[in-house]
Amino acid sequence: MSALPGQYLSVKETSEILNCSEQYVRRLLRDGGIIGEKVGSRWIIASESVENYWAKREEKDQQVADHSRRSSSQPQLKALSFFSGCMGLDLGLEEEGIQVLLACEVDPAARKTIEINRPDIGLIGDIRNYSAAEIREKAGLGISEEIDLIIGGPPCQSFSSAGRRQGFNDERGNVFLAFIDLIVELKPRFAIIENVRGLLSAPLKHRPHRMRGGNFPPLTQEEQRGSALLFIIRRLRDAGYSISFNLYNAANFGAYQQRERLIISCSRDGKKLPYLTPTHSEKGLYGLPRWKTLREALEGLPKDGHHFVKFPEKRLKYYRLLKPGQCWRDLPEGLKKEALGASYYSSGGRTGFYRRLDWDKPAPTLVTHPAMPATDLAHPEEDRPLSIEEYKRIQELPDDWVIAGSLLDQYRQVGNAVPRSLGRAIAKMLISYLKGEQPIVYPDFPYSRYHRTDDVSWMLDVGYSDEFSMKQLSLDL
Repeated sequence: MSALPGQYLSVKETSEILNCSEQYVRRLLRDGGIIGEKVGSRWIIASESVENYWAKREEKDQQVADHSRRSSSQPQLKALSFFSGCMGLDLGLEEEGIQVLLACEVDPAARKTIEINRPDIGLIGDIRNYSAAEIREKAGLGISEEIDLIIGGPPCQSFSSAGRRQGFNDERGNVFLAFIDLIVELKPRFAIIENVRGLLSAPLKHRPHRMRGGNFPPLTQEEQRGSALLFIIRRLRDAGYSISFNLYNAANFGAYQQRERLIISCSRDGKKLPYLTPTHSEKGLYGLPRWKTLREALEGLPKDGHHFVKFPEKRLKYYRLLKPGQCWRDLPEGLKKEALGASYYSSGGRTGFYRRLDWDKPAPTLVTHPAMPATDLAHPEEDRPLSIEEYKRIQELPDDWVIAGSLLDQYRQVGNAVPRSLGRAIAKMLISYLKGEQPIVYPDFPYSRYHRTDDVSWMLDVGYSDEFSMKQLSLDL
């Protein structure tokens, strides 16, 4: 079973999620369309595989061709967006006056979303297929025109603590390196890199745990915790960029969810950029307003016309016993083990099982499927997962922002988005810096639930505070 990461589903549960027959699920298993393992006479299916299957399902019907920017206007502050998704981060930038000229996205459904909502901007696909000159052309920029900002969140699965952590040796990790190379070549005034917390601890080269300790040689410098991020820092510093980063909970910037993301800020002038300025805090610290809540996010949203996946009937039995803010732990004692099955004996908090959201707290981090067993996102009162319309509100996308593709395509796009508030916070920081304004600093502010995630503390903790150590890092792919 070690080959199947994450949670597991039965054939029946998979058929309900994919809205198909159990016979079709078995055919997918035989043909390799989804990944499972036979235990006795029963199939056990990896939930990650089911999500990946949906991600590829409708590609042929959603092809949107690359094209150059269709507008000739020249905004004051110009940005290029990479790994754009459904443009949550970009909307935050635009709201503060930084105009996105070009989006880069490979997912067919997300490309269609971009084309429908922002038809005038340039659109390209796989970042590795374009030279710096071609990207400038697609963005409608001359060879010597200034690019104010390059921003993007490269695929994070390579560094996620929930995955296999192959880092830059993973295909998605190679895309990350291509993004860094483009920043160096295009030379924007600023670069912003958004990623998961796992990048703070990911190694440059991954050594399986079974090959550590005992008779194995000690870890090399490239195999040490945090060496992947150090490699990125070195490349950018060698190109003249300053580096500043921290782990931020989006709720501290006015988002309706607790979503933690690493934001790396780079400046071509070599001067270190300030951290983002919080606008909210969990308990009103420094007199700031308290975190926004799910109730506020969904206020005024019509009750009819929602689109959502369904929970399997056998799970609804337990949801009907739960109130807002409760999860499996609040079930009657005799039903807890029955509800969780084998997961009852797993370690960890398991608060994602049978989880009804709390009206008066921010939502948890939105996921790409709200009805997977370990990451349920159920409506506080109704017997269903959150709808796409509610997802959009929580991510602060406009109600009329069209999300293309199938229902699960839509969940994936919005679930992967960066909250609009975080985009605004980034834009405000950059604009204030350009104006020469002194940033507002709240000493010892808890930017996230984790400690020592700022660049200064992190560099000391990983033991690479000197340039000599950083120069020793190498990569042989």
